[in-house]
Parts: sequence; C-alpha cells; structure tokens
Amino acid sequence: MNTQPDKAAFDTKINTYPDTRMDTVIDNYFGNSVPDPFRWLEDDRSAETGEWVKRQNELSFSYLDKIPFRKALRQRLEVLFNYERWSTPIKKSGHYYFFKNNGLQNQDVLYGTDSLGKEPKLIIDPNAFSKDGTSSLSSYSFSKDGRYMAFQVSEGGSDWNNILVLDLESNEHLKDTIRWVKFSNAEWRGDGFYYSRYPSPEGGNLYSAKNEFHSVYFHKLGTPQSEDKLIYVDKKYPQRNASVSLTDDERFLILSTVESTSGNAFAVMDLKASKPEFKSIVQTFESDYNIIGNIGDEIFVHTNAGSPNWRICSFNVNQADVKTWKDIITEGQDRIEAVKLIGGKLIVTFIHDAYHLVKIFSTTGDVLHELKLPELGTVGSFSGDQNDNETFYSFTSFVRPNTVYRLDLENFKSELFFAPKINGYDPDLYTTEQVWYKSKDSTPVPMFLTYKKGLLDEKTSQNHNPTILYGYGGFDISVLPNFAVSRLILLENKGIFAVANIRGGGEFGQKWHESGTKEQKQNVFDDFIAAADHLVNNNYTQKDYLAIEGRSNGGLLVGACMTQRPDLCKVAFPGVGVLDMLRYHKFTIGWAWATDYGTSETKAGFDYLIKYSPLHNLKPASYPATMVITADHDDRVVPAHSFKFGAALQKAQTGANPCLIRIDVSAGHGAGKPTGKRLDESADMLSFMFFNMQVDPILK
Repeated sequence: MNTQPDKAAFDTKINTYPDTRMDTVIDNYFGNSVPDPFRWLEDDRSAETGEWVKRQNELSFSYLDKIPFRKALRQRLEVLFNYERWSTPIKKSGHYYFFKNNGLQNQDVLYGTDSLGKEPKLIIDPNAFSKDGTSSLSSYSFSKDGRYMAFQVSEGGSDWNNILVLDLESNEHLKDTIRWVKFSNAEWRGDGFYYSRYPSPEGGNLYSAKNEFHSVYFHKLGTPQSEDKLIYVDKKYPQRNASVSLTDDERFLILSTVESTSGNAFAVMDLKASKPEFKSIVQTFESDYNIIGNIGDEIFVHTNAGSPNWRICSFNVNQADVKTWKDIITEGQDRIEAVKLIGGKLIVTFIHDAYHLVKIFSTTGDVLHELKLPELGTVGSFSGDQNDNETFYSFTSFVRPNTVYRLDLENFKSELFFAPKINGYDPDLYTTEQVWYKSKDSTPVPMFLTYKKGLLDEKTSQNHNPTILYGYGGFDISVLPNFAVSRLILLENKGIFAVANIRGGGEFGQKWHESGTKEQKQNVFDDFIAAADHLVNNNYTQKDYLAIEGRSNGGLLVGACMTQRPDLCKVAFPGVGVLDMLRYHKFTIGWAWATDYGTSETKAGFDYLIKYSPLHNLKPASYPATMVITADHDDRVVPAHSFKFGAALQKAQTGANPCLIRIDVSAGHGAGKPTGKRLDESADMLSFMFFNMQVDPILK
C-alpha cells in the first residue's frame, strides 16, 4: 500500500473559508457573559443561512471532488453494497411478512406470504414514495385479524410521520391519513388504532420548534382525523411524552409516560372492565418499566427498579402495589437487555461484556435452553406472539452481515433461514478481539478491535494502520457488535475498526450509564481519549493514522474530545452532533435529554456544561482534519449545532488541516436515509480520511 499519494492535484491547506458573519449576541448565565456570535445560523429558514449552507457545501464538495481516488472508492462501495438482504420475518394471522432489498434499492421493500416456501408477493415498496428515495417507511403494525396494516411514512428523514392504512385483502390504500405523528406506534384494537401526536407546529417551523403536549388518540377506520378520540394528554406537564401498548389478548391497555430518555411512569386500563379507566401503577420517573405481556391477570414487567442490571418480575393487576410484585428472573452480573414472551416462554437477551447471550426461561423463571451463537455479536429482536410455537431472530457481528434464523420453541432447534452473500468478501479473513484499557480514573473499559487476520502479529511504532475509533457514550444505549459494508474498505487496506464501550452507555447497567451523565459527563470523554491513547501507545496505529467518529450524542463526544485534545488524532468526524450544550434544550425534543446532560437553566448545570460544550471550548489551535456532518431535515438534533460549531471551528483553526461541513439535503438524523445517500456519505468520509492520512487505498 502506497502511504504517500500524489497530492500535487491540489493544496490541502484551505486559505479562505466562506465568510461567516459574527454578531454581538451575548447571553448572561448566572453572572457569566457568554458570546454567541453565530446565533443567526439557528434560523434554518432564513435566506442568509441558506446562502451560507450553499457556500459551505460548495467548498466541501470542491475539496472532495479533487481527491483522486474518491470516485473509485465510491464505485467499490457500490459493488460491496450490492447484495441481497432480508429482515427477520414477522408472523401475523397465519401470514409472514419481511423486508427485502435486492442490493442497491434506496429503501427496503415489504413482502408477504402465507407460507415460507411460496413466492412472496409485494406489499409495499417505499421506493415509490418519492422520486429521490428520501421518503421512507418508518414503522408498521397489523390489525388483530390481519386484514389491515397501518404504516408510517417519513419525508426527507424527518421525525414527523404520517400514518396511512393498507387493506391487505384488496391491496387498496384507505383514505385514512393521520398527520403530525412523532415518537409513536400504531396500536390496533378492533376497527381502529391508538397513536400519539403533537399539535401541528405553528408558523411553519417544522424542524426546530419545541415539541410539547404529546397526546394519545384513538382513530376509527373510515373517519376523519378531526373525529379521533383523545385518550390522554397531560396539560400540567407539557414536556411529557405518552404512548400506549396493548397486550396480545387485547385486554390491557398500557399507558407509558416519560419526561426524558430514561425512566417512565405507567398505568393500566382493563378494557374488559365495566367502566374501563387507567389505574396508575408507577407514578415516578426514577426507573424504567417495560411491559412484556400477560397471562390472565398476571402482567410481566422488565425493569431496572432497584436493579441496575435489570430484572423480570410480575404483578397481579388486582393487587398492583409494587410491594406485592414477585421476581421471576432476578438481577445478575449481566444486564438483561430485552425480553419477549413467545410461545409461553420468556426469551431473554443479556449483555455480557458488550455482546449478547440469549437464554430461554419458563414463565416461572426456570432455564430451559441457551442459544448457541456463531461468535461475539448481537442478536436482533425475536419476532412472534404469545401463542406462536416458532420465532425468528437475526444475528450480526463486526465481520458477519445480518443473518436470519428460525427457532422452534418446542425443541429449541435453531436453523438458518437466510444468509447474505457479499461479492468478493470472505468473513473468515477477518477477526474481532476485545481488549481492556484503563481510563483516566483507572476504570477498566472494554474496546472491540476488528482487522484482517495476521495484521497485528507484530506491533511496532512503524504500524501505520489507518484506524477509525467509534464511540457513543450516552442515554443508556449500548454499542454492540454490528456490520457495515463501509468498513470493509478500511479493513481491506490494513485498517482497524475500533469501538470503545465507554461510560454513559448501557453495556454494564444503570450505574455505568449514570457515571457518564450530568456533572460526571467528563468520564465519557476521558474514556474515549484513553481509548485513542491506548491504540497509539500500544502500537496498533499512530496519531497520524487515527480518526475518531461519532454521531448524535457521539457527535458531542467527538466535538468535546477534539477541543480538549486537538492532538488526539489526525481526522475527526462529529456527525449530527449535540454541540451547543447551553441551548440544546430549546429545540424540538432536546428538552428530553436533560436527564443525561442537565441544562444551563441551573447554575450547577451551566457550571459543568460550559466546561465541555464543544462550541464554547474552541480556541485558536491546530485541530484535526475535520468533516462536520449534518442534514437539512434533521429535527432530532437540529443542524444549527453543526452550523455554529463548523463556523467557529473554521475561525479557530490555526493548522493546515481542512475543517469542512458536509450538509446533506433532504435527509434527517439518519433513519430512513436512502442507499444512494448512505453510499455517498461513506465514500466522502473514507476519501477524506485516507487523503488526510496520506494513504492511497487499494480498491479491488
């Protein structure tokens, strides 16, 4: 591999960035004056912001266009990505439904069949929703009798959805259309369904206005949305979200309310009672409660109440006091991540050292079977209803694409259902190892390393292995082994893909999560910085060949680490990041993140947020080659975060490394992004990384 590509094509030093106006806006936080010169970029509807976006994209793509191997890299990615993929089948009323992608389709296509041996028929092709493939099917659900399917459509990657209804017998779309839906399922009961929505945004400010007064409604088929029955709204606490679910026997309606991204209260309504009404079971938001299902009056719950690693318990709906609850599976050393009640059995997925184990229990807690998995990896959700005698699940790892299995719940025999085949890729040539390192405070932290076998037989200071270090570290979310075609080009070029399972995530339960929140958030950055230093100090790679990457909360991670340690790496990718920690809670659903971050509304919150907020900690320095990534329809983490950070970074950069911002058009936070846009983004990131590492990739 040639590690010194010809750079005569153009000078990598960007002498002039687009001019960005600086205002004299100054906020006062508890006696502290904090300038916010790029406040005007928060208005993503203004002509001036639009012109700024245009000029930034022109600069970014003019830079990328001159990278000599970018086009060939994009073509190689397309070849690798062009393989058939299936989702886990779902069985409803004797019919099987699954998604399939022939390879390069922008969106996966839904098929159905009454027998797995028969040729399936097309149900919905989301590729027909829009000409450019930017509209996607975000979720779907079936009526109890299997006749109707409600499905949600997102446009341009937005969190806003419309719910539509398909008659599966006639294959006709009904006139029913439900608008302004966000963070909701469609839960069928009889001739209609429950759903949650916000009031329609005022002033046309769809993508940045604060979302409040989340409400639950019931829609009866054949009626206009204006006649939908309001089931629940909390007028006293507008920043609480609400959703409902129904047990398989359609007897119990479960109302769950949340104030943030963790912790929920819940109530139960017995729909067969003479006067159905919600009976509050838990009123606080200190813990999480997930309803698994019921057997008669007994309701099964998956909870971390009093159990940081979670437990499974049950209660009688007629004696719901938490003091009467009984444990079915008690808390252990491994986190209980997910539970499904299928075929009268509890299928339990555990997280052990950041990878999955699966055991099957009786409803009284006896171990019946342990699933044998191919390697360290991740199991997808088990599909099936309480009375099914079979279930389907998927398995993936850092080297194995999503593979689907069928499990017979009577004899526990697991058999391969679908295994994808990627052109020219042999997973046996690659391996994943798990290493442990110590963070700044000596806390042991695990890290996965994936690379070509034999690459690390000898580690020396001459190891110039291009390496991507990925992290997230927040909201109790576990970063487990998964597969991505875009990494194959890295691995093919003597590269290493590293994932650090840092604090703030959920890999080791509630305590691991909480030790990376609020005033302890610095632990997350320390863990990630220590991971980067471990890779360099142990000669896996060198700083000039190290890139750091993260998205959303992981974008915050990258932003904080590169501002705290500008010398940490050669390349940085803060993607769709939360980068203005003093104002994040003022946009869309940002207020819900306060349990992890705290807010600048309190002095204590301001005091620790100002210390690490990426936007506010940029100062003149030589920063890594940086590509800030965002999208114009991101209404989860509004693009203003990236706009302001990108503008400030360009003014603070004193070194020769480029600082670009790549703004995707008609795209959102990430969900539903079409294949073409995903390939474009991956090709641009890899090209930018290789070029700035002075690595000339070999592209087969």
